[in-house]
Amino acid sequence: MTLSIYDVASPILVRGLTNLSGLLDKALAEGFDEAVLIQARLHEDMRPLAAQVQLASDSAKGAVARLAGVDNPAMADDETNFAELKDRIARTLAFIEGVDPAAFAGAETRPVTLKTPSREMNFDGLGYLTSFVLPNFHFHVTTAYAILRKEGVPLSKMDYLGRLSLI
Repeated sequence: MTLSIYDVASPILVRGLTNLSGLLDKALAEGFDEAVLIQARLHEDMRPLAAQVQLASDSAKGAVARLAGVDNPAMADDETNFAELKDRIARTLAFIEGVDPAAFAGAETRPVTLKTPSREMNFDGLGYLTSFVLPNFHFHVTTAYAILRKEGVPLSKMDYLGRLSLI
């Protein structure tokens, strides 16, 4: 059995985003004040929960767009409540799930350039996915989980992991 870039990217990103949406659901179901949670952060120099969700979304949709060679849908970072964050996650999931797996053909060697205000990073598709996308995506999902836990939302490791692929 061979794994494609699609197999390593899309299902993992979909699972992480789905679980992230579930974390927000659990916080709401427990009656936590979403206005407080939206602005909560682990440390003063870190971004708040809303930004962690936005960055997880950006990381996922940007990765799929770059690896599949399709346009990256723009999303404004203007969410102010959980319904808007969940809608953003849903739109990101719809985008990822709407990209044809065949579009990932050759993605492992496709050049990817990321430009930040301070530097430019050049990757091949496989290096981009494994050394940047997946760690970055999981950082933001994990940070969102940690913020919710810090604020008292009763989450478990299984809430983070979500549904497992058991045989």
